[in-house]
Amino acid sequence: VMESEENLLNVFLQLLLIGSRFTLAGPSPPEEGWQVYSSAQDSEGRCVCTVVAPQQTVCSRDARTKQLRQLLEKVQNMSQSIEVLDQRTQRDMQFVERMEVQLKSLENKFKQVEEGHESNIARQYKSIKAKMEELRPLIPVLEAYKADALLVRQFKEEAANVTELLGSLQEQLGGLDYQEVHSRVMDLENRLRACMQRLACGKLTGISEPITMKTSGSRFGSWMTDPLASVGDNRVWYMDGYHNNRFVREYQSMYDFMTTDNFTSHRLPHPWSGTGQVVYNGSIYYNKFQSHTIIKFDFSTSLISRSRQLDFAGYNNMYHYSWGGHSDIDLMVDEGGLWAVYATNQNAGNIVLSKLNPNTLQIIRSWTTNHPKRSAGEAFMICGTLYVTNGYSGGTKVYYAFSTNSSTYEYIDIPLTNKYSHLSMLDYNPRDRALYAWNNGHQVLYNVTLYHIIQ
Repeated sequence: VMESEENLLNVFLQLLLIGSRFTLAGPSPPEEGWQVYSSAQDSEGRCVCTVVAPQQTVCSRDARTKQLRQLLEKVQNMSQSIEVLDQRTQRDMQFVERMEVQLKSLENKFKQVEEGHESNIARQYKSIKAKMEELRPLIPVLEAYKADALLVRQFKEEAANVTELLGSLQEQLGGLDYQEVHSRVMDLENRLRACMQRLACGKLTGISEPITMKTSGSRFGSWMTDPLASVGDNRVWYMDGYHNNRFVREYQSMYDFMTTDNFTSHRLPHPWSGTGQVVYNGSIYYNKFQSHTIIKFDFSTSLISRSRQLDFAGYNNMYHYSWGGHSDIDLMVDEGGLWAVYATNQNAGNIVLSKLNPNTLQIIRSWTTNHPKRSAGEAFMICGTLYVTNGYSGGTKVYYAFSTNSSTYEYIDIPLTNKYSHLSMLDYNPRDRALYAWNNGHQVLYNVTLYHIIQ
């Protein structure tokens, strides 16, 4: 119980400190800007966000915070007292058990004296005296129990003081009732959500070790979830191979995908080309085999809702990624929407990046880069920036970044663990803040770390 109270007080204290910090998240001088490193999830699925904030002194001067800290220290002292008492009790119980055995032995000796003859009295008396000598060391144990009883009384007094302090604190805070506390918690959640919206985008600074979700299929393929799926919709979409296939598997959840072979099969009207497919808002977008046509197929109606040619885009292994596999046109999604990565003769086989209207498939805007498409291992989009790997096998890293916000590029060095030695698909999901990869017949996830600056 005391541990639960201590945890609750820790949480309450942290909430107050967080509330105080986020009220200061508005404009501030550059030297006091918030610097935030955030990662979508850790290996146990927990959200991770590390904040390096300007020095705050308001909380340390707040009287209520000081009282809460004093209260927390008292609770910790009580916990230490309980621990000491528990250790002594465990130790002394061994003496008590020994004393019980000795007393039973002494009782048996008295019975023998009562039932024996007078000639045995002297010998029995010496034996009883020896037993009494063995019991003599137990007397200090009883004294120690008296001291422990005093400790218990002190603990009760300390608990009473804490109760009084809690009452005083409650009066100072205005006697908060449930509705008021609930209202404050909801307000804090809204403020945290608003902050997270500001943290939606950032610059890639790190990629975690891979998490293997399943081992299945051929050497090449793609798998994904829908970043615009409604709450509770955790379906997984699975496409084995890179050409001449038109069957898409639908698993109801990530758990089903990992543990069973229960799936629904969708037959596409045309086979796909490459591994650059993406599921977005209930439809799958893919490159039709041996063409530069993009198809939008609606899963709910099992019909093509839109198709359009991507003018001048190379296809049929003209401008593939370095691993081949008809990977000429790579469709992807980030926080900003739907993108197509490809190459053209007009751009000398270098990567062209186009943002697409997801409804009409028309090009909204295009950017030309200086990176040869065939030299790229794989690529993905995060927050309007295209990230390119230096290869698909062996030692792999993300080494090239092109920002559509500034139309500039830079060379970077972010290691990417290529656990199974052959990447044929690497795509970012903005809802999960993770990279989905197909690695030599293994479906894996990578968590990403983004760097943010809030002014």
